[in-house]
Order: sequence, then C-alpha cells, then structure tokens
Amino acid sequence: MTVMEKRFEQIIQVAAIAVLVIGCLMVLRPFLAAILSAAILCFSTWPVYEWLERKLMGRSWLAALVMTLLLLLVLVLPLVAVALTYADEIPFLVELVREMLADGLPNPPSWVASIPLVGESLDAAWRELAGNRAKLAEALKRLLQPAREVLVYVGILIGEGALQFTLIAFISYFFYRDGAALANALRSALSRVAGDLSERLLEIVGGTINGVVYGIVGTGIAQGVAALVGFLIAGVPGALMLSFITCFLSIVPAGPALLWVGATVWLAFEDRAGWAIFMAIWGFFVISGIDNIVKPLLISRGSSLPFVLVLLGVFGGVLAFGFVGIFLGPVLLAIGFNLARSWTQARAQS
Repeated sequence: MTVMEKRFEQIIQVAAIAVLVIGCLMVLRPFLAAILSAAILCFSTWPVYEWLERKLMGRSWLAALVMTLLLLLVLVLPLVAVALTYADEIPFLVELVREMLADGLPNPPSWVASIPLVGESLDAAWRELAGNRAKLAEALKRLLQPAREVLVYVGILIGEGALQFTLIAFISYFFYRDGAALANALRSALSRVAGDLSERLLEIVGGTINGVVYGIVGTGIAQGVAALVGFLIAGVPGALMLSFITCFLSIVPAGPALLWVGATVWLAFEDRAGWAIFMAIWGFFVISGIDNIVKPLLISRGSSLPFVLVLLGVFGGVLAFGFVGIFLGPVLLAIGFNLARSWTQARAQS
C-alpha cells in the first residue's frame, strides 16, 4: 500500500468516526441536558451512594434504586407540589385583581408616609390611584398583559422542570449502578488524551462541581426551606410558591429579601404588627443570614466562583436547557472557567 493510499484510508476512518460522533450527538441532543445533570448530581452525591451500598451488602442495583427514589422525593415531589399550588394561586390572584378593579384601592397605611426618602411621594401616588378608579384601572390593564405572559411562562417552566428532573432521576439510576466502571473508562480515555494532566483535570472538575452544587444549590435549598417555615408560621398566603421563588432568587444578592420584606409589608398592611415584626426578624437573621454564613462555608469545600459567572450561568442555562439550566448552567461555566484558569496559570509558570 502506497503512502497516498494509507493517508486516504486514514482520512476515510477519521471522517467515518466524525460522522458517527455527530450522529450520536444528534440522537442524544434532546437528552443532553438531562444526561449532564444526572452525571453532576451522581458525582456530588456519590459518597451517599457508597454509604448506602455498604449498608446494603454491596448490592449496587438496590443502592442505585434507593438513591433514585430519594432524588424523586427531593427534586420532583416539591416541584409537583409547587405546580399544584401555582394552579390554585393563579385564580385567586386573578380574582383579587378583579375585586381591586371593582372596589378600588384602599388608602395607604399611615406608616407608608414615614418611609425615609420615598415615603411622601409613595403615599401621594398611592392616594392618587386610590382616589381615581379610572387611573387605577388603566395602570392595572397596562400591567395585565406582561404579567399574564410571565405567569404562563413560569407555569410552563415549573411543569417542564418536573418532567426534566424525572428524566434525570431515571438516568441517574444507571449512573449510580455503573458509576465505578464509567469512572474508570473516563480516566482511561482522558489519560490517552491529556496524559499526565488527566488527574489534575479531574480534580479541577470535581472540585468545581462540588463548589457549585454545595454552595449555590445547597444555599438556595436552605434559604427556600427557611423561607417556607417563616411564611407558614406567619400565615403568609402562597407560602410554598414564595419559598420556591426564594430558592431561585438566592443567586441574586438580596434577592430573597425582596420576598420576606414584601411579606413583612403585607402583614403590616393587614394590621398584624406582631407577625410583621416576626417576619422581619426571621427574614433578616435566618433567611438572609444563611446566605452570609452557609454559602461561604459550602463553597469553600470546592472552589470560589465569580458571582457574574454564576448569574450568567443561571439565566443562560435556563434559556439553553430550560428549568434544569438553573442548576446546569453555573456548573458548566464554572468548570470551563476553572479549567481555563488552571491552564493559564500553568502556562505562566512554565
């Protein structure tokens, strides 16, 4: 065989492999987000799986089944509950708007005018809307269409999230059951590509995954649970939905405060001053306190992440992958960032 023939044969082999890889990616494309999310979840919860496997006398299939059921319990069940609550709350909100249009806006409480800097102007604007039913109706109608679009999108996002997490839990079963073999195959493939750097790359990826999952997701869940407890104790309506939004807003500085401050104002407006004070104290020291104490503690277990990277990862992830992008986007961006940072540092030292 001549040199030209060998080269032509190599080109054909490379082209065939490329076509095969592209075909596989096209087949897996609808499930790519779920596969990546399942892999990340399994990696971050692998110590729990290993503990379960030891307790179950090495029966990996049973330990994988238990972990899958736990994922369904932790991820899917709350979303289903939120979706049901959401379906119940929307008609209530629509009816509330109709009553407001029919009865007019009540006058503002006396404490509104005492708010520093903006109190007087806010009180005047409120009284103007309360005294002019036509202007109130016009203002509400301007907000109605965008509000309706946002509510529909949020509802679709929650339902999509429940389906996506169900698929993620199903895929996770196989990752848990065959995780050791998959990890060995990954190490072998990576060592052939990256050589001596393979272990370092895996260390960076593992630390980044743990940093994001434990730091951002863990803190969001903790703040959501704390908000749910506080809202339920204070008797705030729609507590489950508000706690879910708190969990999502935990990535934004002072994001959860928007909700517990709003709940405090609502309680004060309802003349429940005692519960308003409780909500303010609970929100400041417990809900927002978690962000200042728990998040740095959890992130220190992995790697520190620039805030802008997390923010872009969340919103970009939602646009690219749907609901699971809240979780998947920051992880992928953080992995890429830390790999790039490690590479540039290595180049600077050489």
